[in-house]
Amino acid sequence: MSLKKKLIVLNTTIMLGLGSAFAIPSVKAESISDIQSQRTGIQSDISEAEQVIRELKKEQTKMNAQIAQIESAMKENDQKIKDTKQEIKDTEKDIDSLKKEIKALEERIAKREEVLKERAVSFQESGGDVEYLEVVLGSKSFGEFVNRVGAVATIVEADQQILSEQEADKADLEKKQATVEKKLQSLKDMEVELKGMQSQIKDQKAETVNMKAKIEEKESETAALKQSLENKDAGLEAQIASIRENIKKEEERKAAEKADLDRAAEEVNSSSEGTSSSSSKESSNDSKAESSATGSSKGESSKNSSADKPAPFSKPAASKTETSKPAASKTETSSKPSSANTGSAITAGYKYIGNSTYKFGGGRTASDIANGLFDCSGFVAWAYKQAGVNLPASTDALKNAGRQVSSSQKQPGDLVFFNTYKTDGHVGIYVGGGKFIGSQSSTGVAIANMASGYWADKFNGRVVRVN
Repeated sequence: MSLKKKLIVLNTTIMLGLGSAFAIPSVKAESISDIQSQRTGIQSDISEAEQVIRELKKEQTKMNAQIAQIESAMKENDQKIKDTKQEIKDTEKDIDSLKKEIKALEERIAKREEVLKERAVSFQESGGDVEYLEVVLGSKSFGEFVNRVGAVATIVEADQQILSEQEADKADLEKKQATVEKKLQSLKDMEVELKGMQSQIKDQKAETVNMKAKIEEKESETAALKQSLENKDAGLEAQIASIRENIKKEEERKAAEKADLDRAAEEVNSSSEGTSSSSSKESSNDSKAESSATGSSKGESSKNSSADKPAPFSKPAASKTETSKPAASKTETSSKPSSANTGSAITAGYKYIGNSTYKFGGGRTASDIANGLFDCSGFVAWAYKQAGVNLPASTDALKNAGRQVSSSQKQPGDLVFFNTYKTDGHVGIYVGGGKFIGSQSSTGVAIANMASGYWADKFNGRVVRVN
């Protein structure tokens, strides 16, 4: 093979080698770009997951605080139950004591009745009555007359004292009987309240368990989501590292090949320096001919290239996505508040929504109010007090705190009643739209739906409009 051909073959080999060396890393780079794009999307998802985790942690902190409040209220309610049970026992002792006193009074009355009977017999003769006047007029002498008058006066005075004592004891007996009946009724009411408290505590316990379960479920889901995303990201990172390592090895191999080709070229060039001048001329002539042919070829190639050249690529203008903002939602109510006071009563409790706990008997002290501890009637009374209206803090009294209206005519601010553990056992303030705000045993102060579900079943139709 001539030296010229050797050089052509060698240069072609070098160019092919260099082309291959640059083409393979280019393909690998495209793979890295694709994977990096995927990884960018996953890292965006991880960022979003981390934001969700932060929000969940805030919610968990809030739920833990609410659980702590519920547990505190449950302890107080448990103590209230113990106190109520002790009060029942004390009341039963009082009732037993009153029964003994009543029995003693009855015995005294019976004895007095016997004395009065004996007195009556002493002034009666067989077959007829003897009056005090007959006794006096039947005296045989003035001295006997005086004695009889004195005796009769003494007897009359004694009888009157006995009769007076009898009447007093009877009145005392009636009073004590009324007291016993009142205490018995109070005891029955306490039993009803106790059952209601136990039911509410049961609801609170169930709510606590449910809240804890939700926290655990959210923690588990969040941890699994984050772990999955991190695993995907780590896998893509490993793929990129592997591709880069392959590119590095390929570049090293091609560099070694290029070095070998360079050495071969140097050896060929060295051997060409000792050739004859005739060979140089021949080579020169051949080169000129080849150059001429090459020039002609280039001209044709340029023409062909110009003819085949595509029109310049026109980059399309970036499309604009128009995003229309949704109109702000408006909360609609079925009717307007009956007065400014009722509106203030409704909004007063908003600050306690999600930040309060039901407590039996709560909302009646500054400490309870500061810590968001209310029962249903205590909350209603407190809310209206913020609006400048004084209402009683018991469901029975609230029934008469205004005038009753038809359920179909209820307006925001009206009091609505529910049959829970007893008739009218729960009360709240209607806010419109089939909802009411109140302090419920499972949620504390909250807005609840009375148009369907649990509270719809419990609503008894009683609606009171505060005057």
